[in-house]
Amino acid sequence: MTELQVKAYGKTDPNYGHLPNERPLEEHLSKGIINLDKPIGPTSHEIDAWVKRILKCSKTGHGGTLDPRVTGILPVGIDTATRAIQLLLEAPKEYVCLMHLHEDVGEDRVVNILEEFTGKIFQTPPLHSAVKRELRVRKIYYVNILEIEGPDVLFKIGCEAGTYIRKYCHDIGQALGCGAHMAELRRTRVADFKEDETLKTLQDVNDAYHYWKEDDNETPLRDCVLPMEKAASHLNKIVIRDSAVDALCHGADLAAGGILQYSEGIRKNETLAIMTLKGELVAAGLALHSASEIESADKGIMVDIKKVFMEPGTYPMMWK
Repeated sequence: MTELQVKAYGKTDPNYGHLPNERPLEEHLSKGIINLDKPIGPTSHEIDAWVKRILKCSKTGHGGTLDPRVTGILPVGIDTATRAIQLLLEAPKEYVCLMHLHEDVGEDRVVNILEEFTGKIFQTPPLHSAVKRELRVRKIYYVNILEIEGPDVLFKIGCEAGTYIRKYCHDIGQALGCGAHMAELRRTRVADFKEDETLKTLQDVNDAYHYWKEDDNETPLRDCVLPMEKAASHLNKIVIRDSAVDALCHGADLAAGGILQYSEGIRKNETLAIMTLKGELVAAGLALHSASEIESADKGIMVDIKKVFMEPGTYPMMWK
């Protein structure tokens, strides 16, 4: 996300809303996301069900499915945050992959072919994928070789959402004329969810919940559950006036008069996160204008609101 530019000055009322990290714990949980380290074996939906059972919440949802044999980052949204987690579905991903070539072709050929398979590539989804099987373009941002040992190639890959790494390995094998398959895969990043101190296991979540219930200690659970705003951290943003918040919660689009700050890199037709002055996620919508047009506009609709995450009544009604 680019730096926020100020369009107008505004103040926020301390009587409404909360700073994302200062919500009461029950609200924090219902608007929370867990940066979960998925183990090998269970499906992503099974992980959702286990988190729901541990936290005794109404619903859970994950941001980008991982196959049972794939490990790594699986952001799991709780209750209200299950809507916000959808913002991660189109976010960039990073993986560490062990690819096994069916013949040892030498390091030079491996290096060259991975360079060729960087940038825009064409992929047809696998036979058993959940999407329509048609040729499509995906972008590979980078491929960093970590180790090559005979026919085994360990590499880190950053890619556009919807890239199939198993198919990527298969296509490389075809291009080399020797065949190849994905031996192991771990997801190491989804947008700004990374392998850092926020990454937690199911056991961490279970222990933290019991610390809260049995010892009245909120700290471990707050450490496990991140505010749902984290799901929008990779998006360009617009910060709005308190007086505009409830109108958006009731389905209004965002007009120029409600904007206080905006990301300088906003482009027309990109998805934006709409935030309060306290840093709360209100909604997501489609930019109808670029940053330069937003700067000069004094009226008109700037953002077509597509999803609303904040409940009506969180901020007072200041509209007719």
